[in-house]
Amino acid sequence: MSDMSTHADAPRSPGRPRSVRADEAIIEATLDLLAEGSTIEALSIEAIAARAGVGKATIYRRWSGKDALLLDALRRLKGVMPQPAGHSVRDDLVLLVGAVGHNIDPRAAKIMPCLVPEVNRSPDHYQLYQNIVEPRRKLMREVLQRGVRTGELRADLDIELAIALLSGPILMQRVLRWQPELDDTILPAQVVDAVLDGLRAR
Repeated sequence: MSDMSTHADAPRSPGRPRSVRADEAIIEATLDLLAEGSTIEALSIEAIAARAGVGKATIYRRWSGKDALLLDALRRLKGVMPQPAGHSVRDDLVLLVGAVGHNIDPRAAKIMPCLVPEVNRSPDHYQLYQNIVEPRRKLMREVLQRGVRTGELRADLDIELAIALLSGPILMQRVLRWQPELDDTILPAQVVDAVLDGLRAR
């Protein structure tokens, strides 16, 4: 798979400053095309450039390729990760679980479900998805590990299984609307409290 880091991370040579407006137009064009039904496979740099009103060279000066651009676009779609306060394991988990599958951008409702089959079909797209969600798993992992260290959670806790138990029900509900009778506003707290019953130190 192509390099997932963007040229924004690399040192820039002297010259005309990078246009933030062009960056925004390229990201927005990428998300618009995905929301309109373009698959990751069919999405092209040419189409993105045309929608954004820029040349292909403008995109390649900023991103190493389509995968790097997609990573930044989908991170934008997910929004800023919440930052746990570090005072209460339970409250931090409610905060993080509440962010699972939650997107402020309305285009996410059209884009994210359509990515699932592509993630399952393509190892490259699966890795792209992992690169997006791993920083979020890392935050939850750190909260759980802190709970083990402080004695709030069981010493023999399987951290990765706990992350799956906490995230799975929320993701299923928000992506598939599996159980319409559940109240999404209180579901994160309900899931955390139910799972913590099995995770707490005895």
